Order: sequence, then C-alpha cells, then structure tokens
Amino acid sequence: MTTHHLQGRSDNEVLWFQRRETLSAAAAWVAMGGMPAALAQQRSNVVDFVGDVLLNGQRMSSNQTVQSGDEILTGPGSRLIFVIGNSAFHVRQNSRLSVSRGRTLNTVSLLRLLTGAVVSVFGRGGNRLISTPTLTAGIRGTGVYTEVMPDLRTYFCNCYGTVELETRGEQLVSTSNYHQSYWGEVQPDQGGRVITPAGAINHTDEELEFLAGLINQRTAWQIAGRRGVKDGRGHMDSAPGVLHPAAVPKSDAR
Repeated sequence: MTTHHLQGRSDNEVLWFQRRETLSAAAAWVAMGGMPAALAQQRSNVVDFVGDVLLNGQRMSSNQTVQSGDEILTGPGSRLIFVIGNSAFHVRQNSRLSVSRGRTLNTVSLLRLLTGAVVSVFGRGGNRLISTPTLTAGIRGTGVYTEVMPDLRTYFCNCYGTVELETRGEQLVSTSNYHQSYWGEVQPDQGGRVITPAGAINHTDEELEFLAGLINQRTAWQIAGRRGVKDGRGHMDSAPGVLHPAAVPKSDAR
C-alpha cells in the first residue's frame, strides 16, 4: 500500500478498492469481458456502487446503465464505479457530476464536477474535458484525480499522462509520470496566478491501478515497474532543481 496524505478526507474514502465486495465486482466485470461484452449483452456498465446514488434525480439501482448525458449525485457514505467506452470512473461521496456526450452514448466528451471528487482513467481518444468551477482540464490518455473543495478551490492531479489546464486566461501543459498536482484557485495568488502547485493528497496509486484494470490498461508506474516520488511534481525521481510547471516564472514559461 502506497503512502497517502489526506486533507479533509478519511482513510475509508481512499481505501475503497480494498472492500471485498468491490474486488469481487471488479473481478466479475473483467471475467465477463468488460465494456465490449456489457454492450453486446446489454448489461449495465456499473461495476459497483454503495449507498444512495441518484441518477438524473432518481434513486439508482445496480442494473441501470450510466450514459453520457446523465447527472450523478452521491450522498454521504455513497460512491459509484462505472465504465463508459474506454474510460473508468469512481465518483466519491457527496459529489455532483454530469457526463456530457461524445460522438456516441458510449463516449465521454466532458465531465462537469460541481461538488465532491472523482477518480478517472481515460484511454486514448478524442478531445475530452474535465470542468470544475475554477479549472478546465483537456484530457489525453491519462489518469487523473479531481476534487472540488468546499470553498470551490479545485484540486487536480495529473497522475500520469498529458493534460492541458486552463482557467481565466491562464494555461499550461502538464506532463506527468507520477502525480503532478495543481490548485485551481478561486482568487489569484500574490503572483497573480490562478493555477498553482499542490502536493499529492487524497488519492492513492492503487485507486488508479484498479480503474485502469477495468479497461485493460496499466498506469505509467506499472509499466515502468516502479513508483516515483509522490511530492506533487510529477517525476519518477526527485529531479532536484526542476520547478513544478505552475512555479516556473511567467517570463520563462512563454
């Protein structure tokens, strides 16, 4: 189990993948052929859920399907794991998430997270976005963790892959092998920035590995055969002297 640092979250929330019922559900999902088989057999794409989950305002049942265009609301102690196309998601408790349609019902073009948190693994594909009240992330094939804090500040971790971040005219490209983390600020910091460096908090390697396994993928550190330095800077090694992308002086970043 990798070390994890919590800020406003509990161990139970980040260790959800250890739950016996969740492991059994994931094993059954993979054994039954994953998303292609679910489509062919007209089965649900919900891998697991706990507690009260509303789908488009109605209480959800385990045999329902989450499609692009749907809105998901999870209550206290609730969570939902589902797959759409080649992407897998875990929606944590007290979250409100809408899923916008891509080219078909089984592709995602936009996740709009208004409250709470979502762990996401995206396979390679067309343009996908994650939007929060204070940040927009353009997704390529990658794994990410997104959380909207109570004050609407956004925490965003590019766990691996390449992401284009933008908010209120500020833009940067994040390329990460191992957890490169950011804040989408409500107000500019003293340097006038609205995208600032963050540490790695509130999520684990194992969560990303779990979701990647649902879509027959591996994380960057699984492929490399080792874990990196989980300091929020996105490197496998300590990389002394290398600044976090959100800490590079604006004049040097042009």
